[in-house]
Amino acid sequence: MDQVIIKDLVSRGIIGIHDWERAQEQEILINLVLFTDVSRAAASDSIADCLNYQTMAERVLAHAERVRRFTVEALAVDIARLILEEPAVQRVRVRVEKPGAIPSARLVGVEIERGRDA
Repeated sequence: MDQVIIKDLVSRGIIGIHDWERAQEQEILINLVLFTDVSRAAASDSIADCLNYQTMAERVLAHAERVRRFTVEALAVDIARLILEEPAVQRVRVRVEKPGAIPSARLVGVEIERGRDA
């Protein structure tokens, strides 16, 4: 299966369990790998046959900025479900990271993979 990669989307949203995390937006980093078949787009060399990267990124960013989740796990699952609404995507790998969540690490995060069968 081919992979479309959207790397280092930067969002701001409410995420976390502590009062200080709920009081102000934080930076959220999102990385996506969309498993799809690019053979038609490659053969035609036409944008009409491509997955629309911009639309996918905009949908993910809008969702991350709108919802208020307690965990990166919940946000990652939300994003996977959102991406799988696109019929051309068969599987998706989602990584959600929060910089500065704990003092001794640059960031914390979770990576999940979901498909139409999971």
